[in-house]
Amino acid sequence: MYLWLKSLHLFFMVAWFAGLFYLPRIYVNLAMAENKQEYARLLLMAQKLFKFMTPWGMGALLCGLAMPLVSGAWAGWVHAKITLGLLLAGYHVWCGVILRRFQNNHNQRSHRWFRVFNELPVFVLMAAVYLAVFKPF
Repeated sequence: MYLWLKSLHLFFMVAWFAGLFYLPRIYVNLAMAENKQEYARLLLMAQKLFKFMTPWGMGALLCGLAMPLVSGAWAGWVHAKITLGLLLAGYHVWCGVILRRFQNNHNQRSHRWFRVFNELPVFVLMAAVYLAVFKPF
């Protein structure tokens, strides 16, 4: 059972991260859109991507939480990895809030801000991979 959960967790995580990496990039382009037609096209892409990536994120979180429950392994690195997963869930929710701002034409951020925002999940991914591979504590 543990290996099935681990395989599903990896699958869901890869799919979720595809969205976490690309959605803020769409936000960069939305912040730079020069006409209504381009804005509407990018907004539609962002909406569809957010709907696509949400179930993958839920699957990654559920399988990630189920693995230590099934195995009974609650080492310190597992707690840290769960914390990172919850941070990513918060980032995902934040992406949804930003999407609603774009939908309501209330974006106040520049494309430069979104370029930095786009890099945040990279650091979380690096930390999670480190924890999973090295199990430092």
